[in-house]
Amino acid sequence: MTENANSPVRLAVVDSPDQPTPSAALEELYHGFEKELLVPLWTEIGDLMPAHPRSRAVPHLWRWDNLLALADRAGHLVPVGRGGERRAIALANPALGGRPFATPTLWAAIQYLMPGEDAPEHRHTQHAFRFVVEGEGVWTVVGRDPVPMRRGDFLPQAGWNWHAHHNATDKPMAWIDGLDIPFQYVTEAQFFEFGRDEITAAERTTPERSRSERLWGHPGLRPVSAPGARPGTPLLAYRWADTDRALTDQLALEAEGHPGTVEPGHAAVRYTNPTTGGDVLPTIRVEMHRIRGGAETAPLREVGSSVYQVFDGSGRVTVGDASWSVTRGDLFVVPSWVPFSARSEATASDSDSGALDLFRFSDGPIFEALRLDRAHVEGQTS
Repeated sequence: MTENANSPVRLAVVDSPDQPTPSAALEELYHGFEKELLVPLWTEIGDLMPAHPRSRAVPHLWRWDNLLALADRAGHLVPVGRGGERRAIALANPALGGRPFATPTLWAAIQYLMPGEDAPEHRHTQHAFRFVVEGEGVWTVVGRDPVPMRRGDFLPQAGWNWHAHHNATDKPMAWIDGLDIPFQYVTEAQFFEFGRDEITAAERTTPERSRSERLWGHPGLRPVSAPGARPGTPLLAYRWADTDRALTDQLALEAEGHPGTVEPGHAAVRYTNPTTGGDVLPTIRVEMHRIRGGAETAPLREVGSSVYQVFDGSGRVTVGDASWSVTRGDLFVVPSWVPFSARSEATASDSDSGALDLFRFSDGPIFEALRLDRAHVEGQTS
């Protein structure tokens, strides 16, 4: 056994134009590096400092019908309670070694709650949200404030807030969870704490609007009683009716010859924190996109990764070299700096709006905060 046998560093002398000339002295130098756990930049620069981002994640598509069927089977086999906490089934990007990560920074999962079930209260530093593709009758309880969940609703929840879920109906309900678990995992920043085992009778009521909506859910208005910026939005529910109206108005303005859309036939809105006007969560950006039937978006590359879910309609999406036909509920991943475009094939027969509606969340705020954000639209010179 050599003296370097236990070192994880392994260096090879390579006969290459961009490497030092091979020699016995160079081999001895590399053995010294291995012994002292040192890695010279000249052997790693192509991997550590590439010309552009090379994501470890790959484009991938998950079919909603398949996820829902498996979640229903889990609903009859796997209890919800202390220990497992949630019947949440995470998307595992095929290039990330079997980890439950959709991308290196983003977690996405289908969560399934059976009739009458409670998901127990807990809190964690991970920032989170819920998005409802279909169904209603479940509500989440955040800080003892019951918040109804219905189709199309986006329900954000900043980290370290107590939260539980309850299904008051006689039918199962599924939704998607989005969190920054992978980011906090790799940065070793996460905390978790159990809460109460049961919620109160008052928290099992079904209010038309939560307390957070009554205080914060008025467009363009904020309560004087709550001054100052908050890092995560205090509004716990962004309702589909408001999102739908905003997207509809953008496309109507375009049809009338006025500005308002991102590009021809492509309307988009971003959910914002009413105390700052910025992103709803410190590490997660969330948007809804509507692409008019027959329209196609220009290929876009961005630093940072995204997860999309088809909320309504049908179309064809292209992510790098992959291309898929998609319908309601399907989820797919766009890795960092991989081009993405979508073509709407939606009609009134498969979409309430007659368009392709795409729910999107990304890690954009992280890269903007670090001044590492960059985007490029194909066909543009800058």
